[in-house]
Amino acid sequence: MAFNDLLLQVGGAGRFQQIQVTLVVLPLLLMASHNTLQNFTAAVPTHHCRPPADTNLSKDGELDAWLPRDRQGRPESCLRFTSPQRGLPFPNGTETNGTGATEPCTHGWIYDNSTFPSTIVMEWDLVCSRRALRQLAQSLYMVGVLLGAMVFGHLADRCGVDAHPHAGLCGHPDWLCLQPGPVSPGWCGLCCAPLALPAAAGLRALFCLLHLLLVRGAQRDARDKTSPRCRPQNQRRFFIESARWYSSSGRLDLTLKALQRVAWINGKREEGASLSMEVLRASLQKELTLGKGQASAMELLRCPALRRLFLCLSMLWFATSFAYYGLVMDLQGFGVSIYLIQVIFGAVDLPAKLVGFLVINSMGRRPAQMASLLLAGVCILINGVVPQDQSIVRTSLAVLGKGCLAASFNCIFLYTGELYPTVIRQTGLGMGSTLARVGSIVSPLVSMTAEIYPSVPLFIYGAVPVAASAATVFLPETLGQPLPDTVQDVENRRRGKRRQQRQERKQMVPLQASAQAKDGL
Repeated sequence: MAFNDLLLQVGGAGRFQQIQVTLVVLPLLLMASHNTLQNFTAAVPTHHCRPPADTNLSKDGELDAWLPRDRQGRPESCLRFTSPQRGLPFPNGTETNGTGATEPCTHGWIYDNSTFPSTIVMEWDLVCSRRALRQLAQSLYMVGVLLGAMVFGHLADRCGVDAHPHAGLCGHPDWLCLQPGPVSPGWCGLCCAPLALPAAAGLRALFCLLHLLLVRGAQRDARDKTSPRCRPQNQRRFFIESARWYSSSGRLDLTLKALQRVAWINGKREEGASLSMEVLRASLQKELTLGKGQASAMELLRCPALRRLFLCLSMLWFATSFAYYGLVMDLQGFGVSIYLIQVIFGAVDLPAKLVGFLVINSMGRRPAQMASLLLAGVCILINGVVPQDQSIVRTSLAVLGKGCLAASFNCIFLYTGELYPTVIRQTGLGMGSTLARVGSIVSPLVSMTAEIYPSVPLFIYGAVPVAASAATVFLPETLGQPLPDTVQDVENRRRGKRRQQRQERKQMVPLQASAQAKDGL
């Protein structure tokens, strides 16, 4: 009896699994908003140069005398006159005022705090020549997410998930699959991807909606209002350590207790009572035998069949995350309320993932993956040429593109698990997740190219997923196909496809010859 059979014996999808999923999803609902928190904590308010300290700002027109105007009649954000320019005519309010000499904002800036009482941009003056540091802050945050996932994931492998609850929630995206009662990897995907992530996006939208309603009256710091705090350690007492981790650590006594407790919660006391140390030893022996045959990460590059999968899937993981964060981290660029668009961006995830789920299971993984990335890239590229004043059109395209990228995340997670063989599946998923983190790190830095031309970042964000969608041509379809267990299974699947193509070509040759002979008669 394999270890997975033991898990099914104590209850495949019973009360225990429902409780564990609920407890894991609750903190994830709050933690999901942190990745996009900088939209609020690093929002750029309207600002202009501060006049010299001896300027009497209470005098009418004194501040305007120091501020040059752009073509729209708005004060320049990064320049001021070297001396006040008074008595200049502005008949239409759209001409630049005067020809006086200008200089950078040597005395700092004055910020409009009517929408954001305080942000890091205000505190650290991350504007004008220092505005690139704002994007760098987001990249550094994503670097921390990547390092945290690696460190806490390793701690979870060494010390267990229960000893490090943050590792279970952040370091292991497949933590539910490591618990003592999942029914199958597909069940894990259904729980983790289509349910937890849309719910997280929906709750994030709810937080932003509440923020939108209360921001005028509360006048609290923006970071306090948009940073929901979660305490996973408060739920630690309700979690049961992974029986699979206990068994891999050789602690059969604790493995038996964990499985029996799961059986008791699921109402399968007789099945739990039938478990014994002898049964566990037999199952553990098989698990250890399979573990010895585990392929290393280097096999992803050493083996030709795995190398093809790794390179293609890396492009898909990187492009999806790269374009996703390129969209969601530029909410101020759409010309509408940042709170309203955050609500819309959060709410679109649920229908997008549901539609993607239906397409994945009806048309297949490969066409769904290609279509989601291609459509997302096209929406972003079109947004790059739409005029800035067309806020409704630009917002609609961005929402559609973001929904496609959310569906792409669902598809690539499932597709990767079905393409890689069992002996290297978790390693492959981990490498894909790492490439996604790299995409989220690089994405904020690309927005710096807006200094060259405002639409350059959108052209880059759109071109990458369009180009990456072509990689799906080199991947096989996995809908309705058995999961490969070994590298040899992947090779056989590839050779079988080639053999089938050769047989089809051979069958076509006699048919063509027969048709020609018939025409000759």
